[in-house]
This record gives sequence, C-alpha cells and structure tokens, in this order.
Amino acid sequence: MWELWVIHGCAVVVAGVGAGWDYKTGHIPNWLTLPPLIIAPAAYFFLGGFRSFLDSFFGILVCGLVPLALFYMKTPGGGGPPMHGGDVKLFAALGAMLGWYTGIEAQFYSVFAAAIFVMAQMAWQGKLLRVLGNSAALVINPILPKKRRRDISPDLLHTVRLGVSIFIGTVFAVGLRHSYLFRM
Repeated sequence: MWELWVIHGCAVVVAGVGAGWDYKTGHIPNWLTLPPLIIAPAAYFFLGGFRSFLDSFFGILVCGLVPLALFYMKTPGGGGPPMHGGDVKLFAALGAMLGWYTGIEAQFYSVFAAAIFVMAQMAWQGKLLRVLGNSAALVINPILPKKRRRDISPDLLHTVRLGVSIFIGTVFAVGLRHSYLFRM
C-alpha cells in the first residue's frame, strides 16, 4: 500500500513542478515528463507484477492519446495546435504514474479546472460572450453553407497554459483515490 502512496505522491510532485514551470515560462520541460514514462512502468512491474505494469503502460496510452490527437490538430485561422507538446507529455507521464483509471480522472478534473479558469478570465476581461459566440460559430460553421458561415475573429481565440489546471486535477484525482483517509 505504501508503494501506491509513493508513486501517487511523485505524480503530484511532477504535476506541481510542471505547473510552476508552465506558469513561469510557458513550457513544460522534457527532463520532468520523460523519466516517469520509463520509471513508473518499471516501478509498477517490480512492485506489483505484470498486471500493474500493464495498468501503467495503458495509462500512458489512454492518457496520452487524446492530447496527442489535439497536438496534431490545427486551429481555424492558422493558429497553433489546441494542445502543446509539454501538456501531452505531462498527461502521458501522469497516466504512467497514476494508471489509466486515475489518470483519466486527473485529465477530466484538469479540463474542468481549465474551463472554470478560462471562463472566469474571459468574464473578467469582458470577452466572455464574444468568445462563447466564437465557440458556437466553430461548431456550427462546418454544417452551414459557405455564404452563411461566420468569420472567426483570431483575436478572440484564446490560448491557455494547462500546467496549473493539470496540477489541480491531479491533486483532486489522487485525493479522491485516497479519500478513505478523510473519513471520520
């Protein structure tokens, strides 16, 4: 049982360092995200056997697949990808350390936290309704005839640094995984 505590604690530390680095520089470094992709599956194998290794390995695949697909997408208006490489590697590393189930939970909570942060930031800047209109146009434009499509204003496309949100999501997922500690 203590092994799981150590690995999950390392996941929280990796997410926290990634959040701080992303907040300060806008990048999540390789030296932080690549070692867990090797070390975590090996640790799971030595501590829990082949089944634990598979849980970690599938965590890499499951938690890295959708972010990787988003990395290779292009945004309308010639912008960059919807998700950057550091975020992809951090999600995959967290999948390796947390396993596929808790890794997916961490991703869900991360995206939820990012959505709340973005909505609050847009509301604070007075851009929320225009950004929501842009979002609706992005969804509806592909099914409309060309003459009825709405132009997307590139200045209302917003980029988000996900590091802090990933940290919050990871803390939430790990906290819920070990919620038995908080029962009275």
